[in-house]
Parts: sequence; C-alpha cells; structure tokens
Amino acid sequence: MKKRLVVLLVVIILVVIPSVVFGAEDTVESAIDTVWVLIAAFLVFFMQAGFAMVESGFTRAKNASNIIMKNMMDVAIGSLVYFAIGFGIMFGADKFGLFGTTGFFGTGLTAEFLGLNIPLEAFLIFQTVFAATAATIVSGAMAERTKFSSYIIYSFVISIVIYPVVGHWIWGGGWLSNLGMVDFAGSTVVHSVGGWAALVGASILGPRIGKYNKEGKPNAIPGHNITMGALGVFILWFGWFGFNPGSTVSGMDSSIGFIAMTTNLAAAAGGVVTMFLTWIKYKKPDVSMTLNGVLAGLVGITAGCASVSLWGAMAIGAIAGVVVVFGVEFLEKVLKVDDPVGAVAVHGFCGATGTMLVGLFATEGGLFYGGGFELLGIQALGVLAVAAWTLGTSFLLFQTIKKFNGLRVEEHNEVAGLDIGEHGSVAYGDFQMKSLETLGK
Repeated sequence: MKKRLVVLLVVIILVVIPSVVFGAEDTVESAIDTVWVLIAAFLVFFMQAGFAMVESGFTRAKNASNIIMKNMMDVAIGSLVYFAIGFGIMFGADKFGLFGTTGFFGTGLTAEFLGLNIPLEAFLIFQTVFAATAATIVSGAMAERTKFSSYIIYSFVISIVIYPVVGHWIWGGGWLSNLGMVDFAGSTVVHSVGGWAALVGASILGPRIGKYNKEGKPNAIPGHNITMGALGVFILWFGWFGFNPGSTVSGMDSSIGFIAMTTNLAAAAGGVVTMFLTWIKYKKPDVSMTLNGVLAGLVGITAGCASVSLWGAMAIGAIAGVVVVFGVEFLEKVLKVDDPVGAVAVHGFCGATGTMLVGLFATEGGLFYGGGFELLGIQALGVLAVAAWTLGTSFLLFQTIKKFNGLRVEEHNEVAGLDIGEHGSVAYGDFQMKSLETLGK
C-alpha cells in the first residue's frame, strides 16, 4: 500500500502537476523524450567499461592498469573539455559550414536553437559520452608502449577539436549535413574518427617489442584474458542499444524498436560471418576475431541503422564481418601496423564501409532501391573528407607530441610493463608477485 502511494505521489509531481500548469501533451512528451535520452546516455557511458574490458583482455596482464587509466581519463578529460569547447564547436552557430562559434562553457546555446524537445543538459550529456567513445578507440591500438602523459595530451586534443569539427560537419549543420550525408549514429562521426586517429598513432608509434621476427613476419602476442574481452564485447553490444536507438533523441519516436532490431541483426551477422570465415581460413573458429566481428557489425550498421531494411542490416553486418578479418591481416602483414586489439579494422575500416553501404542499402535514395548514385557519392565524399581531416590532424598531433614529449616509453618499461613503468603499480598484485617470486627461484 505504501509503495503504491509513493508511486502515485511521484506520478503526480512529475507528470500531473506539470501537465496542468504547462500543457499536458507537450510536457508528457518532453518528459518521455528526456528520460529516454538520459537512459541512452547512461548506456553509452557504460560502453566505456566495455572498451576497458576488451582492451585489457586482449592485451597482456602487465599493462592492464594502464589500459584502465587511459579509458578513465578519456571520460574524465573528455567530459571537461567537450563541455568547455567541444560542444560549442560541434553544435554552435555555424561558420562557413566548418565549425560552430557559440555555446562555449555551457553558455550561448538553447534547446530551442538546436530544435530540441529536451533540456539542453540532457542533450549535452548524451553528446559528451559519444565524444568519449571516439577518444577511447585509440587506446587499444596504441596499447602496451605509449607514454601515459602523451596519451593524455592526445585525449585532450581529439575531444576539444578533432572530433567536434567532424561532428559539426555531419550533425551540427555543417557542409556534409547540408549535402544530405547520412550517418545516423556515428559510423563515421564517432568510429571512423577514432579509427583513423588510431591508425596514425599506431603507425608513428611502431610495433611492440617482439611483434615481428627478423624476416618481418608477425608473431602472435595473445591477450591475457579472453573471458574479460568477451565480457567487454557483450557490454558494448548492450550499450549499442543506447548508442543507435538513443540517437533518435526522442522516446516518442516509433522507429526505436526498428533501429534496435537493425542494430542487433548486424551484430549477429558480423559475428557469424567472421566465425565461419576464420574457420575456413585458419581451420579453427577464432575467438578474438569473432568477438571483433560482432563489433564490426555494430560499427558498420551505426550509420544506416534507421535507413536500411532488416535484410539490409544483415547484409551490412555480414560485409563488416569480412572487412574486419581482411582488414586486420592487411594492417598486420602489409602495412606492418601493430594494433593489439584490432581497433583500426573494427572502427576505421568498418566505420567507413558501413557509411558507404548506406548509399547502396538505404530504402530511400540507396542505389539498390532505385535511388541512383547520388547518395552513394555523398557518402563517399563524406568518408574521404573525414578521413583526410582526421589523418592529417592526427599526424600533426602525434608528431608534435613525439617531438616535444616523446610518444613511446623506454624499452625497459615496455618489457616490464606499463603498469609498473608508468604507474608504479600492477593490476594483479598477488598473482604477479607470486609469479615473479617463482621466476626468481
């Protein structure tokens, strides 16, 4: 009885009274939209835990604390600088179709200006966790040999300018938005930006010690906890139901269920195709690659999750599952880029591929649906423009960091592990101490 009274009181305070004072329909709709956007934001925030688990599990135990610190700082630093500068560049009043000029430090922008039916703060927290996602993608690709101080500088810059500029082009009323580019939840805005930055960072940084033999052939360096990595993938898959459906920014939008379905089907298709492909290529179904296949499907569908059919979603996921396998091999064997977790292939290659495939599979304007080549051309232009911007700015950033601060840790710290070398601690204290004692006997 008491519980019912409490629930009734909450309903009266949150719904009935505001409805009477301000108008029932608008208030209820706004309340539902706000709650939905906040729930979606919290799901996307939880994806940081997924990234941390994937990156930590796919790398060695001696670097686990360093991985966790980098993921934590991506959120912490990103939240501060995106609020101060990044949000304004992304959604402020447009200048030349390139960047925003208002909304810095939480001032000068209103929900009405942005055409929102929710409080500005709800939209801001939703966009903040997206910015943190873009930043943290680079962590895995540069894992096990990057100076922590240098990574902090990178995280600051991508959150304050590199990512927001791309966001303005496509989501903030910029030139690609005006052309009609479709990137509903960020295959390019979020994932390709992180993937291209990761490619540049890992290339400049160089491979881990022992990754390549004298003949230049890659050696496998297994991660220390595949179970942790799998948990991370499940968390990310779960969080993606906030990432994609949440991008409607409306709990009243009837397409939420459809978007959730396209998201799930693409993830499933990516995982299944990757499993069978590795089974054929390597004679055994590869666990870590299959996990990345699921993520590849999720990244691939993020651009077109609201624009393609259910069958189109499965096709995009399946194609992404193929791209990630050959993408990892291309990076490792041809370009000699050491990416411990496959971040470049998953986010960079599959993000670009998924964005392009919207031009084929979109039910309105897609080539396969009689729309001709116009949308496909716009998608291709957007992918190339974002790649050029991100590769160029990231190259300047990492080369500057390398010159003035150094990018890579010293060899003895890399061998001992970044947990000790960079943080003076270990992730698995009791286990690692016993192992060291055993080796000393």
